Amino acid sequence: MTRGFRLIFVTSLLLSLLGLCRGSTIGVCYGRNADDLPTPDKVAQLVQLHKIKYLRIYDSNIQVLKAFANTGVELIVGISNLDLLPFSQFQSNADTWLRNNILPYYPATKITYITVGAEVTESPNNASAMVVPAMKNILTALRKAGLHKKIKVSTTHSLGILSRSFPPSAGAFNSSHAFFLKPMLEFLAENQSPFMVDIYPYYAYRDSPSNVSLDYALFESSSEVIDPNTGLLYTNMFDAQIDALYFALMALNFRTIKIMVTETGWPSKGSPKEKAATPDNAQTYNTNLIRHVINDTGTPAKPGEELDVYIFSLFNENRKPGLESERNWGLFYPDQTSVYNLDITGQDAARVTTEANVTSSNGTYCIASSTASEIDLQNALDWACGSGNVDCSAIQPSQPCFEPDNVVSHASFAFNSYYQQNGATDIACSFGGTGIKVNKDPSYDNCLYMTTGSNKTAETNATALTSPPSAAASGTFTWPLSCLLMALLSCL
Repeated sequence: MTRGFRLIFVTSLLLSLLGLCRGSTIGVCYGRNADDLPTPDKVAQLVQLHKIKYLRIYDSNIQVLKAFANTGVELIVGISNLDLLPFSQFQSNADTWLRNNILPYYPATKITYITVGAEVTESPNNASAMVVPAMKNILTALRKAGLHKKIKVSTTHSLGILSRSFPPSAGAFNSSHAFFLKPMLEFLAENQSPFMVDIYPYYAYRDSPSNVSLDYALFESSSEVIDPNTGLLYTNMFDAQIDALYFALMALNFRTIKIMVTETGWPSKGSPKEKAATPDNAQTYNTNLIRHVINDTGTPAKPGEELDVYIFSLFNENRKPGLESERNWGLFYPDQTSVYNLDITGQDAARVTTEANVTSSNGTYCIASSTASEIDLQNALDWACGSGNVDCSAIQPSQPCFEPDNVVSHASFAFNSYYQQNGATDIACSFGGTGIKVNKDPSYDNCLYMTTGSNKTAETNATALTSPPSAAASGTFTWPLSCLLMALLSCL
C-alpha cells in the first residue's frame, strides 16, 4: 500500500515538473485591420508552415477559430473594449458568449487565454471600471463549463500604466489607476493569470532618440545601463521595461504574478520622421528578441524567469490609422511573402541574414527530406502549390510526375519548382525544415525538374520558411529530467 502511494506521488510530482519545463515561448499577433488579407484557412496554413505555435487574435471570429481547429496552435482570443459594458453588467451575457463563441470550437481549437479588454487605460472612453466585473463574469462562465483551469482570463495593458519606469527598481504604477489596479491584480493573483503588457522599445527610441540609443533598443548595445538602486546591469531596453513592471508589482506586494508580453515588435517602414523604421532594424530587433526569449535568459531582476512573448504582427495592416509605421509592423505582406527573413523558432537565428538574394542555382536542386513527417510534407506541399504559386499540374493524375504517387515524390517536384523560381537560395529550400538541397538532378523518365531560368513566370520574392527546432534544442531538459527521474524512482 505504501509503495503504491509512493508511485502515485512520484508520478504526480514528475508530471508537475514536466509542466514547469515548457520554457519561454514566442507567439505572433494576428491582427486583421486590413482589407487585403488572405482567408483564415490560408493564414492557418502559413502559420503552421512557419512553425508558429502560439497566436493572439483580438476577437473570437468564428472563421478564424474554425481555421485553426486541429492545428495544435494555441490561441489567445479577445473581447473588445466596446463589449465590456454588457459583459460587466450581466452574467448571462458572458454565459451566452462562451456558449456561442468558444464552446463549439474548443478543444479542437486550442484556446488558452481570453483577454477582456485591451489597454483600457489608454482608450478615449476609459472603460477600466468595467474590466474586473467583466473578467469575473467570464471566469464564472468558464467555471460553469469546467474550463476555468484550462483557459485563463486576463486583460492587456500598455506600458503607460506605469508612472515611472526608470530606473527599473523605481518602477511604479500610475496612482490614477489605483481603483482599477488593486482588484485587477487581486484577480490575477487569485487565479494564477499573467499580467499582460504591450511593450515597444521602438516608441521609446522614436520619441526620445537623444536619451535612448538605437543599439540599446535593438538588443545590440555593447555598453550597460546601471540601476543605481540595485546595481543591476541592463544591456537592452526590453529587459529594463519588464523589470520596471516586476518592481511595480512587488511594490504593491504582488510577487507571484507572472508577466506575459502580448505585443512587441518593430516596424519595417515609416514616415520620413521615422528613420528607424526599416526592414533591417525590424529584423534585428525581432531576431535578437527571439534569441533572448527562447534561451530563457530572463531579466537582470528575474534571471532564468520564463517569459512568453508575442510579436506584433503577422501581416501589414493597411487600414490602421496614424503614421506610416502603424501599417507596417507585419512579418508578412498580405500576399504571404516575407517582409524580411525571420526564424520564429529561433533555431536558425544565428544563420538567418539578409543575404538571401536571388542567385544562380549552381546546379543544385531542392527535394523533400525522406525523414520529414508526412503531415509536415503535406502542409508544405499544399502551401507550395497554393500560396507559393508553383505550377503543380505535372503531379496531377495522368501527368508525367504523378508517379510514384506519394507525398515525398510530389513534394520534391513542388519544392524544387519553388526553389528555382525564387533564386535557388537556402531560404527558398527550407520549407519548415522539410526541404533539402542536392546536386544530382532528380528528373526521371518524362518528369523533368526545373532549373533556374527555365520558367518564364518565375517569381523572385522568396518567402522565408523556418526550420524546426533542432534535436539538440528539443533535448534541453532531457538530462536533468532523467537524473530527476532516477532520483525519484530510487525512493520507491
